[in-house]
Amino acid sequence: MSLQTMTYEVTDRVARITFNRPEKGNSIVADTPLELAACVEQADLDPAVHVILVSGAGEGFCAGFDLSAYADGTSSAGGAGRYDGTVLDGRTQAVNHLPDRPWDPMIDYQMMSRFVRGFSSLMRADKPTVVKIHGYCVAGGTDIALHADQVITASDAKIGYPPMRVWGVPAAGLWAHRLGDQRAKRLLFTGDCITGAQAAEWGLAVEAPEPADLDERTERLVGRIAAMPVNQLIMAKLACNTALLQQGVATSQMVSTVFDGIARHTPEGHAFVADATAHGFREAVRHRDEPLGDHGRRTSGV
Repeated sequence: MSLQTMTYEVTDRVARITFNRPEKGNSIVADTPLELAACVEQADLDPAVHVILVSGAGEGFCAGFDLSAYADGTSSAGGAGRYDGTVLDGRTQAVNHLPDRPWDPMIDYQMMSRFVRGFSSLMRADKPTVVKIHGYCVAGGTDIALHADQVITASDAKIGYPPMRVWGVPAAGLWAHRLGDQRAKRLLFTGDCITGAQAAEWGLAVEAPEPADLDERTERLVGRIAAMPVNQLIMAKLACNTALLQQGVATSQMVSTVFDGIARHTPEGHAFVADATAHGFREAVRHRDEPLGDHGRRTSGV
């Protein structure tokens, strides 16, 4: 594979997928879900692989979608051209289709559902998948991480979905499935972010070691999984996922993906785009989050 957004290697029965756009916070572009799904498929078909580990290069796991490319039109979104040349990119519609222009929610859904399908390869893979979070995992980054079978995070990582405040709904639709009704609503009603330590306390992560111990604890986890026979791992995952899928994950994803498109076409959503166009995407995010005291790396004191 010729990978643009991540790297792939296999060592000691572990397929290691590393998001590799550190200068952009490993933000998601159109190539990301395609490459992730391809890497997961390669690992699934490799008899030498027992477990799949996904992590991020640089200062954090994933900062979400590369929305500056869509909100203010100032940066490149990587491989997005393969879609938005025919206006199949729902994110681009948020800019190109202004309040006085028509917007087709199903074209938006077609595009965004492709992102979700790529991310969901972590859940659909036959073999166990582990996501390692350091620094931050926010917005669309959580759409990826919540699909994993196991999440291990640094205790000080920032995790959440701030775009719930304006211009977004988590398209993966997994928060209630992973956290239960009350805690999912606590985060999505506010757009607040929790620490990695809180994520472990709430059951969103299996472990939250101190940052200095994250690599060692992750290697211990994947090493113990890798020691198991592949057939046992596949049976365990299929059995556990049966319960998860019967909760209605597919329906949650469909509804949430449609709502994500709608959220970008509300009066508040158009105002956010106008702010990003006038002042830049980073400033629009600052205007959104600073009044609530959790802009940047700060969590929300949940």
